[in-house]
Amino acid sequence: MDRCVVLVDAGYLLGAAASLLAGESARSRISVELGGLIGQLRERAEAETGLPLLRIYWFDAAPDRRPLPEHRRLRVMPRVTVRLGALTRAEGRLVQKGVDAAMHAELSELARNRACADVVLVTGDGDLLPGMTAAKDYGVAVHLWAVQAADGDFNQSEDLVAEADERRVLDREWITRSVRLREAAPYCAPSDPRPDFAAILSVPPEAEVAELPEQLVAAGLAAALSAEGEAVRPKVPTPKEIAAGLASGRVAAPPAPSLLRWSSERGLTDRAGEGGGAAEAVPTLAQLTTAEQKWADREEDITAVGGDPTEVGQVFARRWTDRLGDPARLAVLWPDYPRIPHRVDGELLRYAARFGLLAHKDDQIDEHDRYAIRAGFWRELALRVPGGDGVPVDG
Repeated sequence: MDRCVVLVDAGYLLGAAASLLAGESARSRISVELGGLIGQLRERAEAETGLPLLRIYWFDAAPDRRPLPEHRRLRVMPRVTVRLGALTRAEGRLVQKGVDAAMHAELSELARNRACADVVLVTGDGDLLPGMTAAKDYGVAVHLWAVQAADGDFNQSEDLVAEADERRVLDREWITRSVRLREAAPYCAPSDPRPDFAAILSVPPEAEVAELPEQLVAAGLAAALSAEGEAVRPKVPTPKEIAAGLASGRVAAPPAPSLLRWSSERGLTDRAGEGGGAAEAVPTLAQLTTAEQKWADREEDITAVGGDPTEVGQVFARRWTDRLGDPARLAVLWPDYPRIPHRVDGELLRYAARFGLLAHKDDQIDEHDRYAIRAGFWRELALRVPGGDGVPVDG
């Protein structure tokens, strides 16, 4: 068949790109515009082989072989097939299992069935050498693409390079058309310590008792005098001494907070009381969904929802408002914005877990993804629920 096929080892492609741009192979250091990258691969493969593309096979690994959000976006793109191996932890680091074997099997099958005339391999692993040799024996031309190495040297197996019919390098200019260095999270300076402890820690070694705060003197925390009459640095009070000072009234107790603090999509926010009021009385999506709708939702999740965190929040909010019937009932949420009622928030995060968003670390959704999920939720509600136009929804 006069067609070309591209087989991509995602671990090699993205790891090498991260090394080139960030100096280390951690894929978390880069952000990838997947649609643009797939388009670049297709355009270059067709230009170099002179043949139309049959398909791009994307080989990657995921925990328990469950597709991550990027895999869900990729597998609904035209002419893209995703093959997943397992991602396991060995000796303190993550290791791919089954990816090389899957690439070898796919390459051999394509060549034996004469499904293509040219194969483009984006990989550096020498374990693929037998598959490359077998493909050549079946009359398939093998093109080997390498990512430019950060140190200017090869980042591929020499045997693989020697066996390829054609070899090209994806240089920095080509890579940076779709791959960017991810910006580091901004540094957040710690908040100021409590004034009483700040006063204790700031006392100079030879401070006079008269210079210390009156409250600390009353509590017995002032600098003591040595036998020679010289001032010495005060010791840090023990819990027992602090309790005694509070019990005797010599130290005033700190004022009780009048407002509770809770974590939300826009950071720590003050709110009074603990109840949920009218917002907590609104039915959840699960209560509004029939068995037939659950089946249809699952079908849509698999075929149409890419799994981007913001998109997940929007899909959830759209289904909730549609099934509630009267979107005006959700106007009770606006006074508590950006807080989502506890029951609904838990249901939203459980829905997000379907898309592999739990796989970031220790079965906890990444903080950045949680923000994006909730931002998508509020963004969709702002379009559908009366009163949302006056709410400062981000993005």
